[in-house]
Amino acid sequence: MLRTVIPPAECAALVPDLATTRNPNVWVYRYTHETEPWTLSIATHATPGSAKLSLGGFRIAPLERTTTPGFTTDREAIALAMGMEEKVHWSRVIQVGGPLAIRDITRIVGGKCVLAPTDDARVGNVRDAELLTWAAECLNDLEGRDGIHITTGQDLGHGRMSDGKTGSLEFLHARFHGSVVADTSIPTGEGNYQILRGMLRAHGVPLERATIALIGCGNIGMHIIQRLRAHAGVTILACEPREERRAELEAMGIRTWGPEAKQAFLELPMDALVVNAAGGTLDPFSIATCAANPQLRVVCGSENLVMPDAQGVFTLRDAHKIYATTELGGMMGYLTAVEQYLAVLEGLPFDVGTVLKAAERLDTAGYEATSRILAGAHHETFEEAVTALYLK
Repeated sequence: MLRTVIPPAECAALVPDLATTRNPNVWVYRYTHETEPWTLSIATHATPGSAKLSLGGFRIAPLERTTTPGFTTDREAIALAMGMEEKVHWSRVIQVGGPLAIRDITRIVGGKCVLAPTDDARVGNVRDAELLTWAAECLNDLEGRDGIHITTGQDLGHGRMSDGKTGSLEFLHARFHGSVVADTSIPTGEGNYQILRGMLRAHGVPLERATIALIGCGNIGMHIIQRLRAHAGVTILACEPREERRAELEAMGIRTWGPEAKQAFLELPMDALVVNAAGGTLDPFSIATCAANPQLRVVCGSENLVMPDAQGVFTLRDAHKIYATTELGGMMGYLTAVEQYLAVLEGLPFDVGTVLKAAERLDTAGYEATSRILAGAHHETFEEAVTALYLK
């Protein structure tokens, strides 16, 4: 394997926004296969030799990301690691997590693994085992040489492998101990649901008479939908690219739209918008459409790289729409991964129920931050309100 280490100054040159973050110190370890055009970039906020836990999913970059203008695995990993560090920050501020994560919260930093495969090596295709075996070798090499602990798990691109029976996460876990296998989509979806409920509750809108629009109905979105459907009277609208998933939703009585109708979808009467697509959902035009929607009150979700232009936060604030940063809404996934990692390391039973219970804290945070914003006539962003309430 060919390895290149990119220090923080060079990372900031690749992603200029890094310099303005709370922790601009990101290293990237880029591995390139000797004969195949496979690249794995591992970005981390962990200082070499620090023994920190670097948390972030293992992303097999989907085609819609690899074909995005300017895409490289280095830039993608850095940007995603920045988001993970934000999740870690907010979990510290709000003090949310399972018992082991709360105990070790000062050891945890944000990171991300991004793998660019060839089409024949994507999960489910003929060379998937070869690709993931090589990726596990890279992860073991980094952990053995650099004195940090990579803890990674579910993200985009995973599923059933070409043998028809092995899950890609299980395959990685068997070859690299830091790869965890917990289904993080359920706790992430639960965190989404809880913060949504708290924010609407502060507006005096019970879920039983709310209209909730979702963009992206994968595993996370479907968990939210199942939770919402328990509230008789709720109206659910869904924008989803996969035809088979739209058919499934329609069979449940949920109206659906394809991605080509996204802007018209955002103009529909809705109380809340929940975003969990593959990235870039809240582009400037979509932000403007949301700002002009007279009924829309709340925007939340857990989508990574959701807002290409960060000024959208202030556009929504000025339009009196409350946007809960998706890094805050998505923290329960990483908290599940670290809880399982630490439990296995210490020979303890892992109980995902502790993480689902911890997610209820986001209902409180959503309610209290939204109430503060409403009382202050929308002069604060959601992040500013949470910081004022919880950071002592």
